[in-house]
Amino acid sequence: MKRWMFLAVIVGLTSSVRADDWPQWMGPKRDSVWRETGIVEVFPENKLPVKWRVPIAGGYSGPAVAGGKLFVTDFAKESGKEFNNPGQRAELKGKERVHCLDAATGKEIWKYEYECPYAISYPAGPRATPTVADGKVYVLGAEGNLHCLNTQTGKVVWSKELKKDYKCDSPIWGFCAHPLIDGNKLICVVGGEGSTAVAFDKDNGKELWRAIEARHSGYCPPTIIEAAKTRQLLIWDANKLNSLNPETGKKLWSFDLAPQYDMAITAPRQAGDLLFASGIGNIGACLKLMSDKPGAELLWKETPRNGVPCANSTPILDDGMIYGVDCQQGPLRGVKLETGERLWESYTPTTGKPGERASHGTAFLVKHQDRFFLFSETGDLILAKLSASGYEELSRFHVLEPTQECFGRAVIWSHPAFANKCCFVRNDREIVCVSLAKD
Repeated sequence: MKRWMFLAVIVGLTSSVRADDWPQWMGPKRDSVWRETGIVEVFPENKLPVKWRVPIAGGYSGPAVAGGKLFVTDFAKESGKEFNNPGQRAELKGKERVHCLDAATGKEIWKYEYECPYAISYPAGPRATPTVADGKVYVLGAEGNLHCLNTQTGKVVWSKELKKDYKCDSPIWGFCAHPLIDGNKLICVVGGEGSTAVAFDKDNGKELWRAIEARHSGYCPPTIIEAAKTRQLLIWDANKLNSLNPETGKKLWSFDLAPQYDMAITAPRQAGDLLFASGIGNIGACLKLMSDKPGAELLWKETPRNGVPCANSTPILDDGMIYGVDCQQGPLRGVKLETGERLWESYTPTTGKPGERASHGTAFLVKHQDRFFLFSETGDLILAKLSASGYEELSRFHVLEPTQECFGRAVIWSHPAFANKCCFVRNDREIVCVSLAKD
């Protein structure tokens, strides 16, 4: 008995000091919050230790980190002319690849690849961050190749070709919606007749349900919220924000919300009984969620003078505020959640130059305790405080060179991962691990 108690204490201590994972897009709870302790409060002399750099090819997909392994996808082009035109598809030939690296050293553990011709706009590579759960990693490619792989070996457990299986075309900007694990389900945004959203058995790939007939599936990842004592799955297609029963796919309610160019991209964010969703064209809304039954009522709608139209990066709701990047002009904005009133804006964390506007200016936001990490399109990792009174930058470190192009400027549009007291981020040439440990 004494030996068993001793082992239990050791296991408990080991668990308590175990580093956090970042097993999917926006973190363990998909809420843009990093909960690990022992993290720097300021970058000494605006510098950080780089633990390793590993070459990879093109892609917008962020890395996932789980169980000491890092998973990231890319596209190794073999032929074709690559160009970025928002209204035209580039046709390329090459391979999509899934890399599994040792998170501590960057050393390759395994690699899985498959032929994947591209016919999409902005064709650098995959968009969706891998999702890791229960010894499996789920990866969605830009042309709809969905794979479930064994995390130890890289062997295929099951796979789907979404375009073929659901008789749909790839969206012009590719399949982008990060797959969501919910219980025994892998929930994906697909497309096709009556299959905008599809739930698969995460272990064998069997379809469990399909839902929503939509003109266009959009690009927004599936999101789970809870309101009216009911778990609800949010699927935002090109025309409507839909709430579904996640177990059956049955629609609970919907709200008309149609961004320009079918660009429903950012995940709706919940704060108590308020729900905020926004997109390009000043198309956004703050909804009040009903308490007696699943439903939502409009609190306020975005206009050119209020709210914040987000696209590339999902906003954060914190302490009665919305912090998000205006995709049309490019500043980070602080906005009152209950009214949509704009309190301040700053271009420093996006373009890096005060007052310099940039269409689709981008910074990815992650909260850590009383401050925020921002990864800018300029390749800078920024530590800052955000409040109703404004943006206060504490530190900045240039991690990577921008390797993509948007409207004539160089950008990085890839969400970082935060795990093991490190930041992991990539461009189209390499993936980098930067230490954020306090000691």
